[in-house]
Amino acid sequence: MIIIPIAIGLSVFFLMAVFFIVKQQTAAIIERFGKFQSIRQSGLQLKIPVFDRIAGRLSLKIQQLDVIIETKTLDDVFVKLKVSVQYKVIKEKVYDAFYKLDYPHDQITSFVFDVVRAEVPKMKLDDVFVKKDDIAIAVKRELQEYMTDYGYHIIKTLVTDIDPDAQVKAAMNRINAADREKTAAQFEGDAQRILIVERAKAEAESKRLQGQGIADQRREIARGLEESVEVLNKVGINSQEASALIVVTQHYDTLQSIGQETNSNLILLPNSPQAGSQMLNDMVASFTASNQIGEAMKNQKPKKLKE
Repeated sequence: MIIIPIAIGLSVFFLMAVFFIVKQQTAAIIERFGKFQSIRQSGLQLKIPVFDRIAGRLSLKIQQLDVIIETKTLDDVFVKLKVSVQYKVIKEKVYDAFYKLDYPHDQITSFVFDVVRAEVPKMKLDDVFVKKDDIAIAVKRELQEYMTDYGYHIIKTLVTDIDPDAQVKAAMNRINAADREKTAAQFEGDAQRILIVERAKAEAESKRLQGQGIADQRREIARGLEESVEVLNKVGINSQEASALIVVTQHYDTLQSIGQETNSNLILLPNSPQAGSQMLNDMVASFTASNQIGEAMKNQKPKKLKE
């Protein structure tokens, strides 16, 4: 009865020693008596117990290594760069990847340090930000050249972060803010200039329209006065009396308009009740005297020149 469990145990142990499973995107390295025997890919695999052993497993998936480097730029600014390297083991070169290189991460890091510290000191800080893709390309080119011999393929290198010193960043922010304030001031000056020009144009147009309105107003007033004189002439009032009457009427209309304003401080001189009649008499006398002088000049005969 004891033999059966022992036999089952030995069978399970034998099966576990003979068969093994390799996961997807993984390669297993088999050695026989310490010497490389074969590379097994994913699936159920077989090995000879005691003689063969699994020396190691390598992932064939894409891996990423982040390397942080501190270096100095051409304008003596210390900056930290984060370079991300994406790589994978070449399926056909699993042997080289496993036996030629013990620490691939350290090897890749050393190459990244070497390339970045050779490229960045040739650039100014602003150029580092602008040409970060050039730095990444240089790193990939250098890594690809050396790491292919060790069975690794460099898929992509990225400069994912550029971090200057804190004081340098603060200075850059102040420069940027000052430049933006300068631009804003220029735009505000242009806006003020445009506003002044447009305001001057509007004022000129207003003056033009105002002058045109005054001219139209005076033209209509003259036409009204002409019509008023014609109507008064029809009822037997001559032109002189009609003109005097119209002036006196406008005088009283003006007084009435001023009297309707409660806050007006205007005083007309003369301002006596007899001012209107006196004005009418003076205007009639003036017109009469003018006519008499005109008639006298017409009737005066010109003297003959002595021969």
